[in-house]
Amino acid sequence: MITSQSIILKKILWTLGFFLFPFTFAIAQQIAILKYNGGGDWYANPTALPNLIVFCNNNINTSIKTNPETVEVGSIDIYNYPIVFMSGHGNVLFSDNDAENLKNYLISGGFLHISDNYGLDTYIRRELKKIFPNLKFEEIPYNHPLFHQTFNFENGVPKIHEHDNKPPQGFGLFHNGRLICFYDYESDLSDGWEDEEVHQDNFETREKALKMGANIVEYAFKN
Repeated sequence: MITSQSIILKKILWTLGFFLFPFTFAIAQQIAILKYNGGGDWYANPTALPNLIVFCNNNINTSIKTNPETVEVGSIDIYNYPIVFMSGHGNVLFSDNDAENLKNYLISGGFLHISDNYGLDTYIRRELKKIFPNLKFEEIPYNHPLFHQTFNFENGVPKIHEHDNKPPQGFGLFHNGRLICFYDYESDLSDGWEDEEVHQDNFETREKALKMGANIVEYAFKN
């Protein structure tokens, strides 16, 4: 049985590890796919994150375990992962426990990357407002370090798939000056990480998506 004492201890160990040894602590960990309720397909793009992990290990000197795990929003196990990824096309629903757990995870050093796979926008904005009612998504300027890690993206997040003829945008939630959540909208980075035969994307498109994904991982591990 999980006790309140064990939850508190895990949070303390997470926070100490992250802030004392932010990069080495992070790369010793697994990264995970976020499982959420509401009926949306949190399991979308099954080849995406494994491909991104391989790309990161080969290009930005990480040593991430190659098989990503799955973690539920309300689980204490979320503290095992310095970064969690979230995607899908439909509804998202966070319970009160989910919202509290994700909030505590993010403000104590965790990082969330959300990739809108088309149709997620309305729901994720609503649910994140439950968690941070006083925060709002801000468009991240092109000179932000997220876009200038190992790979440079002078024009911000790249366009990978066309949805509604809108330009790609990178939004962020900032808590006490720290970027705790990155949200790619009208870009669909996670589609670009998938196996080539899934969407028939050319090499250049997939490479752009993987490089931007690697920047996100690198930034999250350092910050």
